[in-house]
This record gives sequence, structure tokens and C-alpha cells, in this order.
Amino acid sequence: MTQSERNERQRLRPAPLLFEPSEAVADPEHFFDLESVEDPRELLARATELTQAFRAATDRSVEFQAIAAAQLADPRRFDRLTAADVAERAEWTEDYAKKMIEFGRSLLDASSPT
Repeated sequence: MTQSERNERQRLRPAPLLFEPSEAVADPEHFFDLESVEDPRELLARATELTQAFRAATDRSVEFQAIAAAQLADPRRFDRLTAADVAERAEWTEDYAKKMIEFGRSLLDASSPT
């Protein structure tokens, strides 16, 4: 198996959700115990809570990706990466990597004391 094939298989497999009990993760039909909820009102409420939590987690993860991209492309680093290098590592297009680097720089600038 080539490196590209390994990367593709790994990319298609979702990251484990660390706060879900490992025995529940082993059951492919299990998803945060939603399958056991019989009341549709409760199911809608709990599924909505999970959706909102995942959206918030996604937003936060993207911010950390951007920060890491900006740090890797920082011109002050002797081992800095180009936008193309960052894109390859993150499996992004080069244009998207450039945008993420800029976004990360803006996040880093906003968090540094003035």
C-alpha cells in the first residue's frame, strides 16, 4: 500500500470521539446512545445538542488548524514550510492553505498583547 493510499484510508476514517465510552464505539450502530431514545421530542433535542456541539468543535478545530498552519509558515522559523508544503500535509489546496495561514496569523495577532 502506498503512502497516498494510507493517507486516503486514514482520511476517510473519522477521528475517534474520545469522550464516548470505548465499548460503545465498538458497536457501529451506537451513536451517543441516540439509538435508544424512543421519544421523538427527546431524540430531536439530544440530536440537536450534539449537532451544535459538533459545529462548535469543528469551528474550534479549524482555528487550531489555522494557527498551526501560520506557525509552520512563519518566516522567522528556520524550518518554515511553504504554503504548498502546508497544503500537502493538511491535504488542502494551496489556495486554501494560503487563506488558512492568513487566518491563523490574524488569530495569533488578536491573541498577542498589544
